Amino acid sequence: MPTKFKPVLIIALWVLIAFLAYSTFKSVYSPILFNQEKEKRYAAVIKNLIDIRNAELAHRQVKGKFTDNFDTLVKFIDEAQFTITQRRDSTIIDVERTKLFGVDMTKSIVLIDTLGYVAVKDSLFKNSTRYKTMMNVPVGKPGEKFQLKAGVLEQNGVNIPVFEVSVKKDVILFDQEKDLLMQENQVVSVEGVNGDTIKVGSMDEVNTSGNWPKTYGNNE
Repeated sequence: MPTKFKPVLIIALWVLIAFLAYSTFKSVYSPILFNQEKEKRYAAVIKNLIDIRNAELAHRQVKGKFTDNFDTLVKFIDEAQFTITQRRDSTIIDVERTKLFGVDMTKSIVLIDTLGYVAVKDSLFKNSTRYKTMMNVPVGKPGEKFQLKAGVLEQNGVNIPVFEVSVKKDVILFDQEKDLLMQENQVVSVEGVNGDTIKVGSMDEVNTSGNWPKTYGNNE
């Protein structure tokens, strides 16, 4: 090989070595960075989902059903109150049995006393106003909102209220590497969020749990 070509060959080899080193580094480090960013974003999303679930459960407790409208849910939090009650046992005269047997007969009853009221807003959120923006997906693709559904499921002739709040992983991780996002959408693991969606509740079964592991927060 002519001497004049040796410097060019050496430079080319160093470029190739650098490229291979970078490719190896990226293949190892990219998933680490992806997982770090994913966990941070999932935690923010799940925090909102927990707030929405708590608000929906309060709505069912007071109204007897869930709602599929965020404006209705926010208005409910602003205006509604929980009733504070006390249950106590008591004994009264059983009139029919007293007439039947000719002596005083008693029966046990349960009395529910109303002790007072407390605002739903104060009970759930105290001094925070975060419920007014809980419908917004806090990370990922700008301007996205959670999908909210509500209805009833019939079980043994009884209509049971159900709800579901969800967001696609594609929305949360829209700006991440596509191959890693594709793998994340196919996750099946007790330590991960299975499937392509983070959600709480279900329209297919009576369930108010989240589909995330408890490492991200309370899922029940």
